[in-house]
Amino acid sequence: MINLTVDNKEVTVEPNSTILEAASKVNVNIPTLCFSDDLTVYGGCRLCVVEVEGSDRLRPACNTRAREGMEVKTHSPRVREVRKTLFELIIASHDISCELNCLICNRQNSCQLKDVAEDIGISRMCLTPGADEERESDHSSHSVVREPNKCINCARCIRKCEEIQGVGVFAQASRGPETKVTTFKDRGMGNVECTNCGQCVVSCPTGALHEVYHMDQVWESLYDEQKHVIVQTAPSVRVALAESFGEEPGTIATGQMVAALRRLGFDRVFDTNFTADLTIMEEATEVVNRVTNNDNLPVLTSCSPGWIKYIEHFYPDYLQHLSSAKSPQQMFGAVAKTYYAENAGIDPEDLVVVSIMPCTAKKFEASRPEMNDDVDYVLTTREAARMLKSVGVDVCNLEPEKYDEMLGVSSGAGDIFGASGGVMEAAVRTAYNMITGVNLQEIEVTPVRGLEGLKSAEIPVTDDLTLKVGVAHGLNNAGIMMEKIKAGEEFHFVEMMACPGGCISGGGQPINTERSWREVREKRIAGLYDIDENKELRLSHENPKIQKLYEEFLQEPGSSKAHKLLHTEYVTRGVPGT
Repeated sequence: MINLTVDNKEVTVEPNSTILEAASKVNVNIPTLCFSDDLTVYGGCRLCVVEVEGSDRLRPACNTRAREGMEVKTHSPRVREVRKTLFELIIASHDISCELNCLICNRQNSCQLKDVAEDIGISRMCLTPGADEERESDHSSHSVVREPNKCINCARCIRKCEEIQGVGVFAQASRGPETKVTTFKDRGMGNVECTNCGQCVVSCPTGALHEVYHMDQVWESLYDEQKHVIVQTAPSVRVALAESFGEEPGTIATGQMVAALRRLGFDRVFDTNFTADLTIMEEATEVVNRVTNNDNLPVLTSCSPGWIKYIEHFYPDYLQHLSSAKSPQQMFGAVAKTYYAENAGIDPEDLVVVSIMPCTAKKFEASRPEMNDDVDYVLTTREAARMLKSVGVDVCNLEPEKYDEMLGVSSGAGDIFGASGGVMEAAVRTAYNMITGVNLQEIEVTPVRGLEGLKSAEIPVTDDLTLKVGVAHGLNNAGIMMEKIKAGEEFHFVEMMACPGGCISGGGQPINTERSWREVREKRIAGLYDIDENKELRLSHENPKIQKLYEEFLQEPGSSKAHKLLHTEYVTRGVPGT
């Protein structure tokens, strides 16, 4: 162990710890912009410089190792003066078009640039914005907008896309003051192999990246008296929405969320978990059939649209291994515009289906021609929070209400869809029943739970069948899993999720600047498993409303009608520039 002092406070740390880590142990805040706890150290912004006794130079705390007996000063006059100068140089090129107009910025409530300004004590600007040309915003994507004028070249989006997602659509171009972050040949995010996952958005400290907004279109629909507007809420939204209203990550706010959405004016509030159960019925049926017939194994899950676009670009030879089942979002839209519309006596032309999702890629998914306009508009969790705040609705102070029943009853298996391994666990619970005729005695498939990037499990089913399953989350891990499969490692069924931790940390979730990403993910995941544990109904195939849907409309899982409505296929895209 290493002993040192930080601002005259003694601290003991593990070998190879940085000064930044040592400072955090004694609750000393050192401002950073380019640093993120889930990325490699970049050391570009230099705002974390500190004074080390015996050294002539200031040292960056993020990549300077702690040494025995080191004496560190984090807020000396020299340090504070240098930080202010560095920060003014950074801010001088930020958002020259709006002259730092924070009121209209999408990150006004979660802006790390603003947080750092407060930490450093910036109260006035001595430097004026540079004379750079205003850079045009990139609106080429269905999911993510890039506003280069707000970019501070911290390279967090570059590192997130390369290190965590293994895609690498961003790069820095030019040198010196002309340096900018751009895409391959400056084509725009919609014209490169971007998977729309939005991890760059949650990593960006300034708002240079944000989702494509659907709020105005949703407001217009809500105010149109000729339209019947319904909304569905994804599993992980219920354990994240409350964060935007000051609550802890993982706070379960299901009933309050339902009440809040009714106040916005939605005609019906339904649950995506209902069609998560439906997805399990169709997907588990497909898995059982393909395992029985040894057909295109392993079966790869298809409910993560970021993962789908990834495989279309990078592993198109394996498209036939994907489950043909649509995602719960798209199944909901398909069922709503047929079964629900018919039962409610509504012309599908007058029905508007809105989703609230943790995911920016869901916006792209809804726009795919293969999806037949099942879903009209997709709001991220952040957009939903902004709409609620704009009309004075405080979610956490409302009395809980229940979902509308027809498409609002779900099992705990539907809830855990939002966590990495949850889709696999939910599917195994039902596939086991389909094969054996009885339910698993222990329905918690714990080996596929948790934040380990690659997970696997073997589930004994019959004397002749042990189901081997795999789980990967984060696209870099998905790529590693695909290479394992290419190399001949055998699985029956593999769950792939684009975002680290699964949907709980999707690109549309609230951005928490005060906690580590791991802590936020763990709390949100715990919330979902808590919901599952406390539900009376925990198996998708026992959902009475799903059973009724098949009896009255779809006939049986895997029927020709179910295939026409609830299944799809995907396309080979290839990698630009190859």
